[in-house]
Amino acid sequence: MSDNTFGKIFKVTSWGESHGEAIGVVVDGCPAGLELSEADIQHELDRRKPGVSEITTERKEADEVKILSGVFGGKTLGTPISMLVWNKDVDSSPYEPLKDIARPGQADFAYQMKYGIRDYRGGGRASARETVARVAAGAIAKRILAMQGRNIQILGHVVEIGEIRAKEVGVEEIRRNVERNAVRCADSEAARRMEELIKEVKAEGDSVGGIVEVIAMGVPAGLGEPVFDKLDAELAKALMSIGAVKGVEIGAGFEAARMKGSEMNDEFYILTAEPAENTESQKNHLGGKREGRIRTKTNNAGGILGGISTGEPIICRIAVKPTPSISKPQRSVDMEKMQEVEIKIKGRHDPCICPRIVPVAEAMVALTLVDYLMRFITTRLHRFQTFLI
Repeated sequence: MSDNTFGKIFKVTSWGESHGEAIGVVVDGCPAGLELSEADIQHELDRRKPGVSEITTERKEADEVKILSGVFGGKTLGTPISMLVWNKDVDSSPYEPLKDIARPGQADFAYQMKYGIRDYRGGGRASARETVARVAAGAIAKRILAMQGRNIQILGHVVEIGEIRAKEVGVEEIRRNVERNAVRCADSEAARRMEELIKEVKAEGDSVGGIVEVIAMGVPAGLGEPVFDKLDAELAKALMSIGAVKGVEIGAGFEAARMKGSEMNDEFYILTAEPAENTESQKNHLGGKREGRIRTKTNNAGGILGGISTGEPIICRIAVKPTPSISKPQRSVDMEKMQEVEIKIKGRHDPCICPRIVPVAEAMVALTLVDYLMRFITTRLHRFQTFLI
């Protein structure tokens, strides 16, 4: 199996299976001298780990990270950083009766057709548990983005679950409210209704999907490569590589198809004063002193034009499918006996993936931006030095 590495300069290689001994990641290309500890990584992993509320899987994993290489005296060495998380709460018994069954919505059939062999325990490499590696690597990327006082921040939140949609909120509300509820929705009333819905579908043996939004604040203009390596194209690839994601929007996204050019275009202006706090347009403004800079009045482009960042907040949304592992009876095929069967999936699964996918989506955006920042260094060194000051 190839293509387990993401990035061109800041490279991340993940490894491990859901019910194997461990999950791990190797980060190559991290600059030397970055202050980094296991606690920095653990903070992000704790946001992703299972078994923390009624609406997540019952699997209990501490997800304690161990840095094996690349860090000495609390600082990165510039050498590959290897991190490991042991799988401790593993129960593969519910998967034994299904080892030859192509579970609906899962990667079983596709993996079997491609490789002729697969780890059927909990989905193996195709399991959402693989995202432990992404979040660990993303924690390093986030620290790089926060360097030199520029403070590039990445904020993720749930905006829709089922047919329940959160109201529009400002950035400060997202910062303040997202970690205050199990759903990670900044609209407290919508979060309450979302949690009730998740519990209802769980009791029915079913699952539900939703939409997650990620906003990157403080990204400088000029990141991205024209034509085939557009920043939005790479972000879409990064986010679509998350197993449960079936669609990506940048900025206005699919709504752009229903707009006129006069509505879609973001008009430019020169900023002469700081933006007001807590306005609906905070997603369009970075905050801080930006006088005398060219801005846009709206941000339908989602912070990217021609595949290159504009300096406006980068806004991505992902469509997250319902968890395919459900206990309701389903029809499928025994691939060994070549006969149709009815199955009921057992085991421990999230009735909704959205709350726990938030830190994963943040990680993939962070990894993408760091890789492009490093490309920026090689092409426009004097501009990057100015950016760091």
